[in-house]
Amino acid sequence: MVPLRTLLMALFVVSFSLSGCFGTDQEIVEGEDEPTEFGSYSVVAPIDTGINVYHTHFSMNATYPQWLLDGLGVTMWCNLTSTGTWAERYEADRALCWDLITSQDIVYFVGTRIIGTTPDDETEIPILDDPSDGHGTAVTGSVLDANPDAVIFFVEGFSDAAVLAAANQPLVDIISTSFGPIGSIPVPGIEDATKVAVVQNGKIHTGASDNTPSPAIQDSTAGPPWSIGISGYAEEDDDQKETMSGSYPDIAADWTQLLPNHDDIDGYHVTSGTSFATPRTAGILSEVLEDLRGKSGDMGSGASEERSGLLVVPGLEIGAITNSDLRDALNLSAWYPSFSSWNPTAGTLPISPVAPCTQVGWGVVNMSNLQPIIAHLDGTSEMPPRPADVVACMDANQDLRQAYWSFVG
Repeated sequence: MVPLRTLLMALFVVSFSLSGCFGTDQEIVEGEDEPTEFGSYSVVAPIDTGINVYHTHFSMNATYPQWLLDGLGVTMWCNLTSTGTWAERYEADRALCWDLITSQDIVYFVGTRIIGTTPDDETEIPILDDPSDGHGTAVTGSVLDANPDAVIFFVEGFSDAAVLAAANQPLVDIISTSFGPIGSIPVPGIEDATKVAVVQNGKIHTGASDNTPSPAIQDSTAGPPWSIGISGYAEEDDDQKETMSGSYPDIAADWTQLLPNHDDIDGYHVTSGTSFATPRTAGILSEVLEDLRGKSGDMGSGASEERSGLLVVPGLEIGAITNSDLRDALNLSAWYPSFSSWNPTAGTLPISPVAPCTQVGWGVVNMSNLQPIIAHLDGTSEMPPRPADVVACMDANQDLRQAYWSFVG
């Protein structure tokens, strides 16, 4: 007999899909060996199916400092088994870790970059990616590919409660969500919770557009004007728009990536979708914040009232950086691939020389944008304004989003 939860999850995924999967002796202990110098940092909160904390992609030789764990509200430490297969490690850790975690816990997995929580009770294995899934593991792997030093505050779930667990966590900088309604149909989603995160709490939200050419404006994940909506482009083929990704977003980012497996220790697979373009962008923005904070001497994170709503507190070399400053720099850094590189056999949509903004928004963002964004925000090399027609097109995009989400809200 199929478990009731499996049936419910199947129905849930059909109606509220992940926005992009095309692809191929243990004890709980208090921390030890804390690094003597932690330095500047940034906290990213992927919200998804779960995460494979046993994968080497997420391992770290040091232990997070106690002040950081306290700030993130950690209630429980799990010291993971480090030998055997994935299944053997999970079984060895069940009694003192997995079977003890509740929806009230925030868990630090010692030896990894992961602090995790599951605010909803409808899950068989809290925080850990279920054997039948893997989406959240790949999503989080994409964040760390862009910024290997990011602190991960992972939240399992697809609900407002899951988003709010990150939105109301003062140290979180960036929330990344890769799920939403199929076809970007205009139905309520997580927009109320992401508004709390961005408008009320000053954080960044990256949201995946759908894996269809549907406009992103009305999508509850990618469409709200306070969110950064992300579609995909074919970075390894012909640098054009991926046909099966949302149109008229904020930006387009890497569609296909090599990401960690959810049910082994060190395996990887190639997978594609806006689900992975979105956390890659979150990781890039996280790296920007970490760099700027290092230059500013800012050893905090988040945009809480104690930080005057600033993502970067000004120092000797850096001025104050807010959500809007970071977003403006992201938009300035984006670029349009040339139509001339289009390969008609690649299955992509050629970037139009006329109004390419309706396809990929401000344009493409990948790791090549990192240093220009940093240089612009630290004042060493300002980026020039975008052409007037691009600005007009994206101002219209923002006006449409403001009008739509003001009406439905």
